[in-house]
Amino acid sequence: DDDDDDETEELMRELERIKKERAQEAARKEREEAEMAAKEKDSAILQGNPLLDPTRTGANASGNFQVKRRWDDDVVFKNQSREPKKEARRFINDTVRNDFHRKFLSRYIK
Repeated sequence: DDDDDDETEELMRELERIKKERAQEAARKEREEAEMAAKEKDSAILQGNPLLDPTRTGANASGNFQVKRRWDDDVVFKNQSREPKKEARRFINDTVRNDFHRKFLSRYIK
């Protein structure tokens, strides 16, 4: 009977030790995952802003923070189509005041 109780106590201690180890391992994994998530978040923030990103490579890595310009930024005549913009036709339910009548009068009666 005593031997049975000793074995039961020993098994319970072993079970408690295993539970503690598993809890410590789970806490460690959770802590590592939180650290990794924080690092990834910080990295994403830093890479999103070129002024804060220390890992920049290429031509702008020398501290030159100029914004790349488009080839047509300094062109004088921008946003010009080949043909002038036509007026949108509007509907007026009056034969004397509608666009066709006004255009006709300006063309033929002056």
